[in-house]
Amino acid sequence: MGKKKSKKTKFTTVSIPVPLFEKLKDQIENTGFNSVSSYVGYVLRELVSEKGEAPFTGEDEEKIRRKLQALGYLE
Repeated sequence: MGKKKSKKTKFTTVSIPVPLFEKLKDQIENTGFNSVSSYVGYVLRELVSEKGEAPFTGEDEEKIRRKLQALGYLE
């Protein structure tokens, strides 16, 4: 019998503000999620699957950009 090759998922790092990380950490307490990373991955997969390949419209992206600017994350 041939050896079955398993597809190994590759990962990357995404940075989020520490206060958001702490809120998410509190939110997943006593759930089936064992890390903030696994929860964020789940949420993003859900978003993409709900809206297809482009989870946000141009209008959505503009609103997000303005909010991030107001919070000081963008210039």
